[in-house]
Amino acid sequence: MKTIANILLIYTGGTIGMIKDFETGALKAFNFDELLQNIPELKLLDHHIDTISFDRPIDSSNMRPDFWLQIAEIIEGKYDEYDGFVILHGSDTMSYSAAALSFMFENLSKPIIFTGSQLPIGDLRTDAKENLITSIQIAGLQKHGRPVITEVGLYFEYKLYRGNRTTKVNAEHFQAFASPNYVPLVESGVHLAVNEVALWKPNRRRKTKLHRGLDDQVALIKIFPGINRSLLEHILSKEDLKGVILETYGSGNAPTEEWFVDLLKKTISRGVIIVNVTQCIGGSVAMGQYETSTQLKKIGVVTGKDITTEAALAKMMYLLAQDLSPKVFKTIFETSLRGEMS
Repeated sequence: MKTIANILLIYTGGTIGMIKDFETGALKAFNFDELLQNIPELKLLDHHIDTISFDRPIDSSNMRPDFWLQIAEIIEGKYDEYDGFVILHGSDTMSYSAAALSFMFENLSKPIIFTGSQLPIGDLRTDAKENLITSIQIAGLQKHGRPVITEVGLYFEYKLYRGNRTTKVNAEHFQAFASPNYVPLVESGVHLAVNEVALWKPNRRRKTKLHRGLDDQVALIKIFPGINRSLLEHILSKEDLKGVILETYGSGNAPTEEWFVDLLKKTISRGVIIVNVTQCIGGSVAMGQYETSTQLKKIGVVTGKDITTEAALAKMMYLLAQDLSPKVFKTIFETSLRGEMS
């Protein structure tokens, strides 16, 4: 006997719900009800599906922390009514949003699945239908009366990934996302193959809690050959700056020039948190492995281990809002909270 689940579909915007403007040729958001009319297959699903849409759908390039809160509060307000949630979102910033919601919801006991598409729903060759239909099916998976997925996931092109482990790797292929340091949670073929060992296990004795606070006084700096002192000084001298995600080379390596290390040290002494993440698609930061990262470790730079840049940024915003001491921040950041790092 199949379990019928109640699923809430939340439309925020993105390519999946766009049409081409005949005058400019550019894609623009259109009415959510029209989107649903383009997918008659939804009526064939076993689950009961309700929908809700942003009043003004946004392109994901315009995504901001206040929109993350808007999505989270919709889910919080409907949490007891539904067994799972599917969020339609533009692909460009989907990994940031999925990571953010994973930290905002503590002890999540139901699935929140992000999905979207590379082609609009009305396009003949669209990937939107498969992504949406399978996301709904995954959100409705239950075992012994409980949801199988109890975390924030991202589904694209036959694979469900842990949301805070993903990054967008291709602007043209249907396989737009990768999870370089963690295995897929579910793979879609003839059947849905669930990797139960890989799933995040909630503490069912504790209630699900939404953390609303996010502090966006952060900077993302990518180290490159020739990065100069005046540029870094300008960024790091920002008065209300609280945190920096530093994208370094390889396993966490950066220039060893005296001015560079001194500038970071001075910034940290002001109470600004600096987290070291790798520019590489996969792999991990291991400060101290090479001489070019030993100094960073000595001056108190936080290691991001194998966290993605997207998850590091979201985690930093989440933790900065909790007004922690630098020492406590470092300890918590270097600990996996939602399966975002190994």
